[in-house]
Amino acid sequence: MKISGFQALTLAIPEDDPLANMPEEEGRKRPVVALRLRTDSGIEGIGITFYGGKMTGSLRAAVDELSELIVGMDPLRTEAIAAKLRAGTGDSCGPGGIFTLAQSAIDIALWDIKGKALDQPLWKLLGGHRDKVPTYASGSLRRGLTDNQAQRAARILVQKGFREMKTQMALPGNPTPADEIRRVRVVREAIGPDIKLMCDINQRWRPEQAIDIGSRVEDVGLFWLEDVTAADDYQGLARVTAALKTPIAGGEYLYGIAPFAQMIRHHSVDIPMIDICRAGGVTPWMKIAGMAEAFNLPVVSHVMPEILCHLIAACPNGLTVEYMPWMLALYEETPAIEDGMLVLPTGPGLGLKFDEKAIAAFTVG
Repeated sequence: MKISGFQALTLAIPEDDPLANMPEEEGRKRPVVALRLRTDSGIEGIGITFYGGKMTGSLRAAVDELSELIVGMDPLRTEAIAAKLRAGTGDSCGPGGIFTLAQSAIDIALWDIKGKALDQPLWKLLGGHRDKVPTYASGSLRRGLTDNQAQRAARILVQKGFREMKTQMALPGNPTPADEIRRVRVVREAIGPDIKLMCDINQRWRPEQAIDIGSRVEDVGLFWLEDVTAADDYQGLARVTAALKTPIAGGEYLYGIAPFAQMIRHHSVDIPMIDICRAGGVTPWMKIAGMAEAFNLPVVSHVMPEILCHLIAACPNGLTVEYMPWMLALYEETPAIEDGMLVLPTGPGLGLKFDEKAIAAFTVG
């Protein structure tokens, strides 16, 4: 079997909130690049990447250029293809930035092809530790909401059966610590004591802020505080992790494998969070998870639950899947949620099929 061709598309996906109908900004769209990787046996693999923002055109071009390099190669040889991609760029533009983001779409599509060729779902190929995984609602309890909106959205999520959910602090404007503390308390009040509640800071605090505010909300019982300060401030993160009882999660902003070694070596976080696009695809994601397992650390996913459920289910230290519904509209069907658990698909590869009407509607180039 050989790679015979490809097609990359630029899409603009509505950034709505189907979980609680509480979008932070009406009408906002997220630019992504979709890839179809074709083989001479008739098998097609699909991949997705994003984070290009205003450089999405450059990301699309990178996906095209890298895909062209591997036409004629065996799609089952993922490491050989990764080496070809690195060599094709002179081994000097990765990991990091556009190269890694483009590589991720290709690697995801290769694993989709591998699963389809072997007639096995991806989670089984990668280890098959579980066929169901916990998941948490994300994207509905954003910092731009009022307290009343956040409480209403939180109650809707509970009514829908979510047992885990994530909110945010580092509120807009110039909030006082009291403002920050109030927000997380009103959400906890709305959902009760038994729901696992995570809180994302998105790198917006200094370490001393994280220690101060984090210590004042420890009685709220957060499941984790996420990305409390700059992602590459490994020592600052370690100060926060050592100071607080609440577990600290982080890593979604890191590119490639090596930064996670630094994060783990410095005891920067209790829970590494791995983003599949910034990691470079399925292959490096699983390597990072294995590295974390060696240090007795759980790992969690970042967005794209329809793909990441496979990876969290495959590894023994997978903790929970972020149910961020940004991309779900692209597919005919996505994994079901039962009793707060994502049920892994039984179809081969990713178990996903593009909804052609949606693809046509979202395509911008």
